[in-house]
Amino acid sequence: MRRRIREDGLVPRDATPEDPVTWLIGLSGGKDSVVLTQLLAETFAEDPRIELVALSIHEGIEGYRDESLDAAEALTDDLALRHETVSYSEEFGVRMDDVVEDDPENMAACAYCGVFRRDLLSRYADEYDADLLLTGHNLDDEAETALMNFFEGDVDQMAKHFDASLGPMPERSLTDKHVPRAKPLRDVPEKEVALYARLADLPAHITECPHAEEAYRGEIQELLYSMEEAHPGTRHSIMAGYEQLARYAAERVDTDDGAYDACDTCGAPTSGDRCRKCQLLSALAA
Repeated sequence: MRRRIREDGLVPRDATPEDPVTWLIGLSGGKDSVVLTQLLAETFAEDPRIELVALSIHEGIEGYRDESLDAAEALTDDLALRHETVSYSEEFGVRMDDVVEDDPENMAACAYCGVFRRDLLSRYADEYDADLLLTGHNLDDEAETALMNFFEGDVDQMAKHFDASLGPMPERSLTDKHVPRAKPLRDVPEKEVALYARLADLPAHITECPHAEEAYRGEIQELLYSMEEAHPGTRHSIMAGYEQLARYAAERVDTDDGAYDACDTCGAPTSGDRCRKCQLLSALAA
């Protein structure tokens, strides 16, 4: 993780104790975000150039999220780390359990949840004046995304992936519309993250969300698992090649056409009149 932070240039050279940078960590309480938070605290807790803030989101999933938030609270208490919690209920007036039951758009639960989660992470990164938003995506997550983009022939998405979180900071085409993201665990296999959490006795909630049902990603997971079993190192090879392809795509594809405007309803950056979050909330309220 520390090597990835160095190679991606995440710590600005002009950061000083007098003018520190703020890193917002997306802390769900699951193994990946817990391990990320623990390692970041061990590395930067005594570094006056970096201020760490953890943000947890309660989606409104009964019997699941409460336990993971307890884990997040236990970890941040132990690390003496600032920890903020927000919820879909307070922010949007919805709970994922109810969203899944209503499902006005006939979509997978993850599709709704992803839109709402990204909105809150981006909004609170702005509110806390964060310089960087860090998430616990591991090697498996990134390799799955790489294969999905490749199989779909989505060159634009490859370019956006590079500029959003994959590329080193000096090579990204950054926009002032969103706080830059980083994934320091993206070189670490999921099993190694889980093993570290167990050996370090971290309070991680290792249970799959009851609403998880991304069928296509599940197929990619199975393919990747079988390839890795037969050919160890497949995930790393995929990412090594994909990063180069994404870099070439980012150099040639204009991912920021200047068409961003403010959502008519909430003011968030969007390419249309209303952002996707507000469209979904309107459908749920209908």
